[in-house]
Amino acid sequence: MPLSSGDVAPAFALTDENGKLVSTDAMRGKKYVVYFYPKDDTPGCTVEACQFNDNLTAFQSLGIPVLGVSRDDAASHRAFQQKFSLRFPLLSDPDRKAHDAYGAWGERPGRGEGVIRSTFLVDETGKIKKAWYGVKPDGHAQEVLDALKS
Repeated sequence: MPLSSGDVAPAFALTDENGKLVSTDAMRGKKYVVYFYPKDDTPGCTVEACQFNDNLTAFQSLGIPVLGVSRDDAASHRAFQQKFSLRFPLLSDPDRKAHDAYGAWGERPGRGEGVIRSTFLVDETGKIKKAWYGVKPDGHAQEVLDALKS
């Protein structure tokens, strides 16, 4: 079920590339961006991650953490980060609970069931400010940044 503006962001507690727990509870009171992507070190996911990374200073200047989520494990995330010098946390959701809660898993037209590339801007109260589904990787980080500035 897709989320939309005003919905409460589903809670999660996932580990990052170093095994550190990152939770929505710890993010309460802050705006943040969480994006779901299919797989580390694949073409579209690399473009998306690198563009979020290239714009990270702009997100940070607004006080907005960026979190990437996939089903990959910590070792895969660390290798992906090191290969592309990514400077933001990548969270592991191997059992797909967060994917399901955010509507980031389901039927993809012409491609079967899988990860629906999606991004969520969550406000300080824990509500969805904006949701994007079926994201095109190239240019998306700038699109999210533009939404923050509007």
